[in-house]
Amino acid sequence: MIQLECGYQNRSERMVILRCTGPNRFFLERVVFPMELLAFEAPSEADVEIWCHSLGGPEMLERFSAEDLAPISSSRNSNSGSVSPDQAWPQSA
Repeated sequence: MIQLECGYQNRSERMVILRCTGPNRFFLERVVFPMELLAFEAPSEADVEIWCHSLGGPEMLERFSAEDLAPISSSRNSNSGSVSPDQAWPQSA
């Protein structure tokens, strides 16, 4: 199972919950504050969902694949080493 370095920046004004699920019971759930950048590792086959709480209850805002949230150089070359700080993470709404 190939692990990707992924990143998500919460560009909203509200706190959101990032939920990542993948093969072999992989599960990651983290709270992401406004303007925070969360870096994490996930299997390349994982799905990432962004949730918030509204008046009607939990609401899913976005859905990505882990490959969509990997830095460009990491997703093109899975054998690359660490990601340098000057590489841009994909932007999300």
